[in-house]
Amino acid sequence: METIYINTDNLADWQEKAKACVMALGFFDGLHYGHREVIKTALRKAKEKGVSLAVMSFFPHPKSVLSNGEKKIDYLMPPSVKERILRELGVDTFYIAQFNKEFASLSPEQYVRDYLVKLGVIHAVAGFDFSYGSRGIGNLERLKRDSGGIIDVTKVEKVMCRGEKISSTSIRERLTAGNVEELSDFLGRCYEVECKWDGQSFNLKPYYTLPAPGYYTVTINKGNLSKRAEVMVAEGNQGKLLKPVTELQSYLIGEINVVWHNRNASNTPDIRNILTVGGSN
Repeated sequence: METIYINTDNLADWQEKAKACVMALGFFDGLHYGHREVIKTALRKAKEKGVSLAVMSFFPHPKSVLSNGEKKIDYLMPPSVKERILRELGVDTFYIAQFNKEFASLSPEQYVRDYLVKLGVIHAVAGFDFSYGSRGIGNLERLKRDSGGIIDVTKVEKVMCRGEKISSTSIRERLTAGNVEELSDFLGRCYEVECKWDGQSFNLKPYYTLPAPGYYTVTINKGNLSKRAEVMVAEGNQGKLLKPVTELQSYLIGEINVVWHNRNASNTPDIRNILTVGGSN
């Protein structure tokens, strides 16, 4: 899979290189069941038409840009992890479009012409609520018209779980509540974050979100090594902190993945005591 970071400076170059493709559209944060349905649908269309499969996402999150950075976005995964999962799903080209004020001001027709038609898109697939163009006034009902009839469109209806639409928002809400045990029903896997453990504390990598303060059962993975453990999340002066409660061996120091299983029946941790808990090697 080829990953292409696209912006106004290099757009024309990539337009010249583009070949016919089916493209899945969306932000795809978390790549949950709903997102996977969009990509699986796009893959079937690409195979039917004998063309490659492309995905276009955006970065940073539109809400962050449109709020002038005032709205904090609780990302579920960084672009690098999104890239790895899309490769596993059979995507050929992953476009990450730079979302800025200029991009946000594009008319629906300009967006479709420059970022879809001129990138070789012959068929677009997106969720039922996908919007595009200035103020989000473009939608799937008008996309074919905005393309001058060049692009066919498939709308993927909402995917439900527990009586509600599966969405990145519903997943963030469960993280905020600490209900990590429910996330596998929405994501198709346990929620996972990447950290660096220095022997005392976990340093969370960018573009992940920790669950609500509390004690959690997790699996810590480092390469082929795994350890079941208890960790705590607590509120600190600079945001949430993640600390081990279970003693961790020194061989786990370095880059690790933390897989979240369930919240334990304990009191919310007291930030005043957090530095005295765990961290032995």
